[in-house]
Amino acid sequence: MVFDQLKMINQLRKAQKELGKEIVEVDAGGGAVSVQITAELKVKQIKIDPLRVDADDIHELERWLESAINDGYAKAQQIAAEKMQPLLGQMGLGGNTPQ
Repeated sequence: MVFDQLKMINQLRKAQKELGKEIVEVDAGGGAVSVQITAELKVKQIKIDPLRVDADDIHELERWLESAINDGYAKAQQIAAEKMQPLLGQMGLGGNTPQ
């Protein structure tokens, strides 16, 4: 029993490491803003195309950033749930998540 628990913990750690390698890329504003987020929910990169941004309309840029980050987090959370669901189910921690 203890061996099974240790094995499961190691599998969870491995799965969490793999989440760091899964990267979601989302853009907003027709490509003016691009955000990369890992399935660990860490922002990896933000790019802003200066040719597509109006320096006089910073509010628009802020909305694009918010949109890209929120969309990226939602997609990354979905990937994380899909990757972790089987392991959590094996542990009896409710591997069924609503879609």
